[in-house]
Amino acid sequence: LFNSELLSDVRFVLGKGRGAAAAGGPQRIPAHRFVLAAGSAVFDAMFNSGMATTSAEIELPDVEPAAFLALLRFLYSDEVQICPETVMTTLYTAKKYAVPALEAHCVEFLTKHLRADNAFMLLTQTRLFDEPQLASLCLDTIDKSTVDSISSEGFTDIDIDTLCAVLERDTLSIRESRLFGAVVRWAEAECQRQQLPVTFTNRQKVLGKALSLICFPLMTIEEFATGPAQSGILSDSEVVNLFLHITVNPKPRVEYIDRPRCCLRGKECCINRFQQVESRWGYSGTSGFYKFTVNRRISIVGFGLYGSIHGPTDYQVNMQIIEYEKKQTLGQNDTGFSCDGTANTFRVMFKEPIEILPNICYTACATLKGPDLVHETPAAKDGQTPEIIFYT
Repeated sequence: LFNSELLSDVRFVLGKGRGAAAAGGPQRIPAHRFVLAAGSAVFDAMFNSGMATTSAEIELPDVEPAAFLALLRFLYSDEVQICPETVMTTLYTAKKYAVPALEAHCVEFLTKHLRADNAFMLLTQTRLFDEPQLASLCLDTIDKSTVDSISSEGFTDIDIDTLCAVLERDTLSIRESRLFGAVVRWAEAECQRQQLPVTFTNRQKVLGKALSLICFPLMTIEEFATGPAQSGILSDSEVVNLFLHITVNPKPRVEYIDRPRCCLRGKECCINRFQQVESRWGYSGTSGFYKFTVNRRISIVGFGLYGSIHGPTDYQVNMQIIEYEKKQTLGQNDTGFSCDGTANTFRVMFKEPIEILPNICYTACATLKGPDLVHETPAAKDGQTPEIIFYT
């Protein structure tokens, strides 16, 4: 009986007013009220409630013919027939007519075909159709393959709310300078959608709150100088302040996030160089080292360093993680921190997490410029000795 005139008692008119002339005119699909009412609460209400329609033809201007046929095929035979070209419209139709089993099949199909190059396109659709589970899977894919995802055409098609939702994530695995380049590309596409000239002012206008979610302070001086500083999107005063924030200590306050994205979803842990410190100790040199191995993969995000107990002091620090055998520097950061004269440690972070593999020897190095480091405490508690901060 599927798509058959045999014993049919209702027809659905689809494609009317949606480019119907180019598609050969509206399409009339025969159906049977009993079958539809048995499989869908919406159709049941349409045919059997107090306000039931008695019309022999029902127009559905917002439903694609291929998606409606997929819905009918499922109601008549439990057969699922969807493809990449029709899955989103079939999902919409299944939700519209309250057929959760077909909806679940669509979500499963999308999950199996989810890739970095279509994650943003699917994310936009899932937010539109209110599919939080699938949206979460799209975001996970973007986290794991951020570079490939933002390089896809679908990235420039997302709306401003989706863009902000992505930029707010602490788990993106990409350098901030490259992320900024993608955001500029999105802004240019948005200007064209709004029929605005692609100017510095208009790019800044369409970005709005999204611009504040770029972590400019995490860029190297070279990345900032060749990208954002010349983009025209930032004001002259912002450019100057960010240059100073990146290059000098103490750092001037800026309105942009200076906390590294963790890029991981593990638990943050610390390992102390000493379990306990008694009396006074320190060193008059400028460098401190750890040599260490781990028994499972972790990502180091920073060091906990201490300063002098003789009052507030500013320090400059070069921090590195080096693979011991190869003498290869895996990551470093030239930054600074302010000590308040207490015996506490102060968090100093890498710009990006550094992956550490099991059973390989590494060296953690911190080279400081400032007054001699002197640490004094009767018996330091956890967190009051030099430490490595990492994610498992």
